[in-house]
Amino acid sequence: MNTQEIKTVIMRELPHIIQTDEDIRSFIVNLGRECFAEKDESARRFDRMMDELAEQRQKSDQKWNAQHKESHERWEAHRKETEQRWKTHLNELKAQREASEARWKAHNKETEEQWEAHREEDRQRWESLHKDREQKWEAYRKEKLEIWGEIRKLYQKHESSIGALEARWGLHSEASFRNALKGILEQSFDVKVIRVNEFDDEGMVFGRPEQVELNLIIKNGMLIICEIKSSVSKADMYSFERKARFYERRHGKKAGRMIVISPMTDERAKAVAKNLGIVIYSYAEDVESI
Repeated sequence: MNTQEIKTVIMRELPHIIQTDEDIRSFIVNLGRECFAEKDESARRFDRMMDELAEQRQKSDQKWNAQHKESHERWEAHRKETEQRWKTHLNELKAQREASEARWKAHNKETEEQWEAHREEDRQRWESLHKDREQKWEAYRKEKLEIWGEIRKLYQKHESSIGALEARWGLHSEASFRNALKGILEQSFDVKVIRVNEFDDEGMVFGRPEQVELNLIIKNGMLIICEIKSSVSKADMYSFERKARFYERRHGKKAGRMIVISPMTDERAKAVAKNLGIVIYSYAEDVESI
């Protein structure tokens, strides 16, 4: 058998032999003691070293824990101190901000009150000025109205006076011209001038019963109806034409001519006269020979 085979047999049989044979078992134990004596010492030294290492590790852990605890306590104290400083700083900032806001509010309130007082003063001053201007304007307007009233009264007075004067002058001048015309025609040209004043009971001329006045010029049997007025309007021209037709109808005579003599004749009256066949003699115009 070779060495390997012997080892195989020993490894297979030795456990059983040790269990059954006490001598073999004692032999092997003694042999192991002799062979492993140094190993036990090494193991003990190793165990002591491990115990020392464990003790050192425990001491290191305790020291580390103490240092960590101290560091943590210092950090916590520093953190709390920092937080306290920040809180104090923030409180100071808050107090400063609140104080600044209070000052700004007080300043704004004071400024607003000053502006409000200034605006109120301006408003009162403008109201006083406006009221003063209104009073002055009202007094001025009242004065002007009074002046215009006086002017209007004076104008109406003058207008009435002038109207009355014109009426009197017109009537007098018409009568004077009529008398002069009557005297000249009757004395120099063998012409008869008659002033007719008749009552129109049918209202043919004026639309109601009224007196109708006409100037008649008669020459060699020819009838000329004449109107002498200081001024003639369009309505006056129509009125004269109705007077002439009234006379013709009442007396059964046809007028050979219808003549209006006036220094002032409205242009519209001239157009009516042309349509009605009435001859007008106004200013700067020569009267044709009758």
